[in-house]
Amino acid sequence: MLEEKIQQDIKAAMLAKDSVALASVRGIKAAILLAKTSEGAKELDDAAIVKIIQKLVKQRKESAEIYTQQNRPELAQNELAEVAVMEKYLPRQLSEAEIEEKVKEIMAQVGATSIADMGKVMGVATKALAGQADGKVISALVRKLLA
Repeated sequence: MLEEKIQQDIKAAMLAKDSVALASVRGIKAAILLAKTSEGAKELDDAAIVKIIQKLVKQRKESAEIYTQQNRPELAQNELAEVAVMEKYLPRQLSEAEIEEKVKEIMAQVGATSIADMGKVMGVATKALAGQADGKVISALVRKLLA
């Protein structure tokens, strides 16, 4: 299970004295514990943990972007180093060409022909490509292909 692997990696990072990996993996563990103890929480499966990690990666990428805009490259570099560690727990991300192929297949399935069908395509595409592609990339490709 993914949660057990994360716990083992915390120990490994401690032994290796790898502060970036330790901070990253502890951040994941903290987010998992927070989700488990939140009101109405249920047992988390690997898919739920992957969603949590995706959210953490997105937050760190946004922070790095802000730090870069504010001319703080050392802080941006730290955020991106944590992203690199966290991405090891995520499924392989599809390339833009692979995403485009999948979107074309989905468009053929739902019979999408115009931009008015974007909602139908996005609903199916976001479910089919969950965890493998960023929603913004999917949306941009769907818009481009339907235009």
